[in-house]
Amino acid sequence: MDKLEIDPTDSRPHTDWRLRLALAGCALAVVVVVLGAFTRLADAGLGCPDWPGCYGHLTWPSEHHEIENANAAFPHAPVETDKTWPEMVHRYFAGSLLLLVGGLTVLAWRRRGQRAFKQTHFLLALIILQAAFGMWTVTLKLWPQVVTAHLLGGLATLSMLWLIVERLRNSPPNKGRFIPTHEFRMLQKLRPLAFATVAAVVVQIALGGWTSSNYAALACADFPTCHGQWWPDADFAQGFNIAQQIGPNYLGGTLESDARTAIHLTHRIGALVVSLLVLALSILAWRAGSRRWAIGLAGVLGLQVCLGIANVVMSLPLPIAVAHNAGAGLLLLGLLTFCYRIQTAQPTTGRESSLNTPDTDDTVLAGEL
Repeated sequence: MDKLEIDPTDSRPHTDWRLRLALAGCALAVVVVVLGAFTRLADAGLGCPDWPGCYGHLTWPSEHHEIENANAAFPHAPVETDKTWPEMVHRYFAGSLLLLVGGLTVLAWRRRGQRAFKQTHFLLALIILQAAFGMWTVTLKLWPQVVTAHLLGGLATLSMLWLIVERLRNSPPNKGRFIPTHEFRMLQKLRPLAFATVAAVVVQIALGGWTSSNYAALACADFPTCHGQWWPDADFAQGFNIAQQIGPNYLGGTLESDARTAIHLTHRIGALVVSLLVLALSILAWRAGSRRWAIGLAGVLGLQVCLGIANVVMSLPLPIAVAHNAGAGLLLLGLLTFCYRIQTAQPTTGRESSLNTPDTDDTVLAGEL
C-alpha cells in the first residue's frame, strides 16, 4: 500500500496556529520596543549594572536590606529604584519574546514545506543577536554604537514578525493578490521609490538612535533654526566618529556641544528627506488608486513630524519622546507592508475575475492593496 503523501500547503489549521503566534509576537514586540525606548529615554539603561539579573536579583532589590547589600556589592552604581524596574521589566518582556519566537520556530519545523520557514529561522537568529546587544548595552556602559544597533535590532525583529504575518495570512500564495491590470502596472512603477523610501526611513531611524544614544536630542533647543541660526557651528567629524574607543560610561554622553549639534542637524536633514520621499510616494499611490495607503502613509508621517518638533520645543518630554520612537516603527511597518503588497500583487485575468466574486474576501482592489 502506497504511503499517503501530505501536501505541505494543505495544513491550514497548523498555519492558523503559526499566524496567531506571529500576531501575538508582533504585539509583544511592540511592547518590547516601546519599553526599550522608555528605558533609554528615562536614563535607566544602566539601572541594573549587571546582566541578566539586577544587582544579583532575579527581579530587582526593593527591600531596605536588599538595597544596602546591592550598594555594598556595586559601590560604583548605587541603586536607583526608579531606574531598576524599567530595565528588568524590559528584559522580562524581551525574554518572553525570545521564547515565543522559539515556539514559532518549532511549529515551522513541524511543516517544513510551509511558507515563511526560512524567515522564521532568520528571525530566531536575529532575536538571539538582539539579546546579545542587550547584554552589551549594559556591559559596555551604553556605548552609542551598541545602543543604536540594539534599537535597530528591535525594529528589525518587529518588522520580520510582521512580514511573517503577511506571508502566513496570505497562504496559499496569490490569495487576495489580484488587482486590475492597469492599476497593477501603475503600482509596479512605484516599486523603486517605495524601496528607496524604506531604505531612507531605516537610515533615519539609525540617525535617531545615534541622536538619542549620544544625548543630542536637545542639542538644538529651537525650531526650525538651531541656536538661532540656520547653520550653526557643528563638528561632524567628531559627531559621527564611529571608531571612538569604548569608554568607562556613556550615561549622559561624552561629546562636545558642536559634535552633538552636528548629529542633531543631520537628523533634521534626514527627516526632511524622508518627508519628501513619503509625500511623493503617497501622491503617486493616490494617483494609482491606492488612496487608503496614500492617506495612511501621509498621516503617519505627519504625526511623526509633529512629535519630532514637539520634542524640541517642549524639551523632550518623556511621553512624547517614547511616542516618537513608536511612530518611527509604525511608519516603517506601513512602508514595508505597502512594498510587500506591491511585490506580491498580480494583474487580474478573466479567470481570476470570475473566481474572485464580490462576496468573497479574496478580491483586493488597489485601494485595499
